[in-house]
Amino acid sequence: MASIFTLFSAAVAVSVGFGDAQNEFVWVECKSNTGRFGHQSMLDCVIKTSEEVVDPKILTVTWRKAGDEDPLLVFNRGKLSSTKGYSFAQRSWNDKNMNISLLIANTEIQHEGEYTCRVFTDSGVGQKETKLSVTAAYKEPIITSNPMRFQQGQNLILTCATEGGFPQGELRWYVDKKTDWTKSATFQATPGPDGRFKLSSTLELLQGSTFSTYTCVVFNASNGKEEEVTFDINKSLPIHGPEPTEPLFNHSKWVAPVVVIGSLIVGLLLLLFFRRRCQKPRRPSTAPLMGEHETVPNAPPYDDDEAPDVEKGNYA
Repeated sequence: MASIFTLFSAAVAVSVGFGDAQNEFVWVECKSNTGRFGHQSMLDCVIKTSEEVVDPKILTVTWRKAGDEDPLLVFNRGKLSSTKGYSFAQRSWNDKNMNISLLIANTEIQHEGEYTCRVFTDSGVGQKETKLSVTAAYKEPIITSNPMRFQQGQNLILTCATEGGFPQGELRWYVDKKTDWTKSATFQATPGPDGRFKLSSTLELLQGSTFSTYTCVVFNASNGKEEEVTFDINKSLPIHGPEPTEPLFNHSKWVAPVVVIGSLIVGLLLLLFFRRRCQKPRRPSTAPLMGEHETVPNAPPYDDDEAPDVEKGNYA
């Protein structure tokens, strides 16, 4: 008899339609959901019952995404099947667990959209639509200049660029970090293959601009400030013109003195080397040459006729 009543209640609920209207005995409640790109996301939904329902048992749970033909997850009378990357948020889920939240393992831009959860219990049925919003943070912007080196009396074009964010954000320019110059810039947003955006903004500075710093700030779709970078004209290397407010490191100011000092040191070393060679005394050779007699040191000179007769023993 109880089973007949249950089937009758289910048939009535189905004939009325699921919709967002709450069933008298069973209904589904969902929270607003926001997922981060590259992270896990959860569609938070639970089954609610009236006081008359005691110890309900879940027979069927189905999760679908709007626009997809096949369901993402189906639990039907004890058997669970799901598309890769989708599962119940609670791993130990069973037919008594009223938490039917859907877990997305790796959130991408394509996961953003509306989802429908339908449940069928032994005490009634329920259905609820919920939405997932996906966000991705933008990278720190980079400012490039054209020409690369600031030239006095010529126009300067600054380009600020960032990427990797979602939804589409905005780049704003500030002069000296307080005056908004965004309206003077040209903005462009381009979606990438994965749906995330690349943002660029070009600001042309006419000759005679007196401001020193230009700041590019990234704002997300919720008008929240994310990243910023500042370009200082005084720190860009000028080709000609007056010196910047903050003196730059000039190589020519130290290269020339180093070369001169080095030359002097080398010259002094060479001079000392040759001077020592000239002052070094020459040592006479003590060995007699071939065919010569050994000379006696400090011997008085004499003629051949006065040479001593060795054979006669005449030494006088």
